[in-house]
Amino acid sequence: MPEDVRSTPGLIGPNAILQLLPVLEQAGGTRLRDQIMWAAGVFDPPSDAGLMPEAPAARIHQALREIEPEMASSLAWAAGVRTAEYIMAHRIPRLAQGLLRLLPAPMAAPMLSWAIAQHAWTFAGSGGFSVAGKLVFEIADNPIVRGEYSDRPLCHWHAAVFEKLFTELVDPRLRCEETACCAMGASACRFELTRMG
Repeated sequence: MPEDVRSTPGLIGPNAILQLLPVLEQAGGTRLRDQIMWAAGVFDPPSDAGLMPEAPAARIHQALREIEPEMASSLAWAAGVRTAEYIMAHRIPRLAQGLLRLLPAPMAAPMLSWAIAQHAWTFAGSGGFSVAGKLVFEIADNPIVRGEYSDRPLCHWHAAVFEKLFTELVDPRLRCEETACCAMGASACRFELTRMG
């Protein structure tokens, strides 16, 4: 991806929407999908080629939280899992996946973290992504929750993407939790991976 495209503010990968739509259909049929799309002002799915403006993606996720507050976290999580599966099927070469799985976790984890950082614009948009520590990621001014207010973390889609990639490619015992969220007043959404058991 050319540097000028990567640094253009306000663009995000279309999987922020495309992987959520089938999850919505499975949960509530085309009625729920269309209700959330229309509430977000998104009348057609984006193309799966290239990047898209981040605002429609943010509005889709925000509409989901407004219309289905009880199911929003689990539906966003399922969409995040689908996004990670898409990344592994189409973006990470099989040779690289095989190498990561063969390496000890302490070696594989920083390699995967580096690769995620290199492609963060696909899921962080104009937010500032950083590797904040060993198995810790942050997205400052996260556009998916920009302008929202909550008493609990909202970024289940991002957390699921990180957890699925790391459990598949580094260590199946890793779990991801969002420990700070911009919607709660934090300067960055913080995602921490810890090993269970």
